[in-house]
Amino acid sequence: MAMNIYSENRKAGYEYEILEKFEAGIVLFGQEVKSIKTGHINLSGSYVIFRAREPYWIGVKIPPYQARNAGADYGEDRVRKILLSKKEINYLEGRVKQKGFSLIPLKIYENNGKVKLEFGLARGKRKYDKKEKIKKRDIQREINRELGA
Repeated sequence: MAMNIYSENRKAGYEYEILEKFEAGIVLFGQEVKSIKTGHINLSGSYVIFRAREPYWIGVKIPPYQARNAGADYGEDRVRKILLSKKEINYLEGRVKQKGFSLIPLKIYENNGKVKLEFGLARGKRKYDKKEKIKKRDIQREINRELGA
């Protein structure tokens, strides 16, 4: 079965050093699923936190599928629960408590008919790391240009 990617956080690779990746289910309403499947979601600026030993996804806005039919209680920026195994929760909660680690959403996609969230255990990059990456990319581009010409 093909995996449909609905949205990717392209800035995550630039802003963060991704150490590990995890797949999780998300507790969504039907209208949110329809909106995601039409591509109306933006992952930038969102993150995963733990409250009372349960993971939650914060900072993501999913607009209503049909604005006129959205209920009065519909909140496009509500906190959404993430579904993980107990083992993953214990591991990630321990790692996030260490200084400098965050859980950053990388992409949202469909896997076997279910909407899944891929997020990464990440450490923020320093400014000089970002400049170094840009420099390497420019050098590689020059090499490719010379070889291709």
